[in-house]
Amino acid sequence: MEKQTAGCHASKPELVFPFMAPVYRTGSCIAWPMVRFFAGIDLVPHGMQKLFGAFGGGGMEKTIAMVSHLGFAPPAFWAYLLAGTEFFGGLMIAFGFLTRLGAAAATISLTVAFLAVHLKNGFFLMSGGYEYAMFWAVVCFAIFLRGGGPFSIDARIGKEL
Repeated sequence: MEKQTAGCHASKPELVFPFMAPVYRTGSCIAWPMVRFFAGIDLVPHGMQKLFGAFGGGGMEKTIAMVSHLGFAPPAFWAYLLAGTEFFGGLMIAFGFLTRLGAAAATISLTVAFLAVHLKNGFFLMSGGYEYAMFWAVVCFAIFLRGGGPFSIDARIGKEL
């Protein structure tokens, strides 16, 4: 049974399979950097679609049109902010440089996408629903709360927001 302690920290429960302890111990060192890197790197191609038209994206012309259609004014400002957040914010998260800033921007961007674009389509991604945007908004918010962690540029330079 797990012993409860003050705050959100609790002692670790006894392992059902104690022989796995070395794997868990070793893996726990890379678990957070893995989540942070892949969450960030997942955003980059979306930004490349919007900024450069890469991977079948429409480039800035279509991004500005999309943002305008959603009612955001001035549309060019918001379109560049969105595309820059996905591209540069994704890189910041992936490499752990100004991690919390990149994660905050991505959280806001993904939350707006979730509410303004996908919510009306229901939950499932296959019907244009919000599950993908909501999931990544929550992941980015967790990164914002946790910071870059080990193996980040923030940790290497000894400073973070």
